[in-house]
Amino acid sequence: MSQPAQAPHNPLLDKLHPYPFERLRALTKDIKPNPALKAISLGIGEPKHPAPALIGEALMASLQSLSAYPPTAGDPALRSAISGWLQRRYGLAVDAATQILPVNGSREALFALAQTVIDPTRPGATVVCPNPFYQIYEGAALLAGAQTAFANSDPARNFAADWSQIDAATWARTQLLYVCSPGNPTGAVMPLSEWQQLFELSDKYGFVIASDECYSEIYFRDEPPLSGLEAAAKLGRGDFRNLIAFTSLSKRSNVPGLRSGFVAGDAALIKKFLLYRTYHGSAMSPIVQAASIAAWGDEQHVIDNRAQYRAKFAQVTPVLAEVLDVALPDASFYLWAAVPGGDDVDYALRLLAQYNVAVLPGSLLARPAHGVNPGAGRIRMALVAEVDECLEAAHRIVEFTRSYCPPPPSSSASL
Repeated sequence: MSQPAQAPHNPLLDKLHPYPFERLRALTKDIKPNPALKAISLGIGEPKHPAPALIGEALMASLQSLSAYPPTAGDPALRSAISGWLQRRYGLAVDAATQILPVNGSREALFALAQTVIDPTRPGATVVCPNPFYQIYEGAALLAGAQTAFANSDPARNFAADWSQIDAATWARTQLLYVCSPGNPTGAVMPLSEWQQLFELSDKYGFVIASDECYSEIYFRDEPPLSGLEAAAKLGRGDFRNLIAFTSLSKRSNVPGLRSGFVAGDAALIKKFLLYRTYHGSAMSPIVQAASIAAWGDEQHVIDNRAQYRAKFAQVTPVLAEVLDVALPDASFYLWAAVPGGDDVDYALRLLAQYNVAVLPGSLLARPAHGVNPGAGRIRMALVAEVDECLEAAHRIVEFTRSYCPPPPSSSASL
């Protein structure tokens, strides 16, 4: 009897790399952490501060709205609330009807935009990403039929991406550029001069800029991070041509489970993105829209949340700096630390085994490019738990590091 025919699948799926946490699970599957110590995870960037009560109250008050299909473009009241927040936060006049779309968190929108703007029939279709990077950028590019090019972070510039590593021939093939400011995992914030450089490249070569700004409200300097939209307005680009910014409530308001954010920018791109999303079936639930209106309209809970992070980082960073090369970032809730000996995977695995503290090896967040893996030798620590737990983890890391003996380079486990 002949074998049944194999069901088809999208061959582009075979190009996807395992997610960093899948790779880490594979590396740690045989590790039995020290049972005498409570497990502490600094690995996943999932906010742990309490969600503001006003969001839950808005959810409960709007349950009756579940009886209606929500429009993909979002309720006008939500788009108006987002427009108002952009005005208060950045001083921007953004048209709520044509330049804003609510999305189910920035992650799905970052992925979906690539499917909207990439033309895989053009030879060498390319998406440029910072490196290290949020893995959705790469997956979105590959499943859109494009190839990726990487701009490595530069330690001399507070780990900002070095866009000069992308040559003119690559820029000429580029259709989409992902930027992340404040950056994940480094926390670096792009200044106006860097935005100007990227806008000039976009004008010359015609690519779209996707600005991932989900960490914009957690910062440690007096001056808040610059939005790509704000930079465009300052440079006389009030139409936001070829620019889409992505913002989320997940970090700002401690509601990652709400799955709520928005995109804003070039009206022509927003129109095409809305068309794609209409078929994609990605309308935001009415109760999530109601909760989002409440969240975007309140700033006090954001100020309080930022104060908690500032106090936490002020206590934890000096402790870790006793033994690690680490400094306060510009923004975000990560510390990006160099480890002794430069083997980030070995360091992370032994820290987990001996002290039951989980961190993410930096090499898993990056790809080898320009002769190096720019995440190698570093670990990402997400200070998302309450301060006492983060301090306990920091003291364990100090104790571990003082006794840590790095393996010789030939036996490195780094990927």
